[in-house]
Amino acid sequence: MSNPLVGIIMGSDSDLKVMSAAAEILEKFEIPFEVTIVSAHRTPHRMVEYAGQAVGRGIKVIIAGAGGAAHLPGMVASLTTLPVIGVPVKSSNSIDGWDSVLSILQMPSGIPVATVALNGAANAGILAANIIGAYDEHVSNKLSEYKQELSDKVLTAVDKIERLGYKKVLEHNMSVHK
Repeated sequence: MSNPLVGIIMGSDSDLKVMSAAAEILEKFEIPFEVTIVSAHRTPHRMVEYAGQAVGRGIKVIIAGAGGAAHLPGMVASLTTLPVIGVPVKSSNSIDGWDSVLSILQMPSGIPVATVALNGAANAGILAANIIGAYDEHVSNKLSEYKQELSDKVLTAVDKIERLGYKKVLEHNMSVHK
């Protein structure tokens, strides 16, 4: 894989289950990325080093996932000029995830962090692809294909409901998700 364009970082390996969704999206769009652990609280010097060196290493976007106090995305954003996408993670010590959401969302003026939904790493991957796709035609084309797939999926569902009726589709969906 060529030099990474996106850095996916998280506070601990317990966040990997959520954050892997961003990696899967970036793989789909053929965007090189790296995944590592950078804790704002337990390895602050590593965080400063990572954020400070990201531009020089060719990183274009950082996706930072964190739970609980969730300081990682904001602290990284304060240390770099790169766009930072924060993923609030509902962790075992979280207050229903709201602590993470608000810690990332409520950044002070001048230090923006794009914030996706709780455990929304897939959307963070798509947003990173949108940023890369603004200047990379290959990624832009992949995004267009992806959006068409989303549209086709909805139109297939519309056709299924119209052909079978909503009750049959509902019964089928309920039996599949048992």
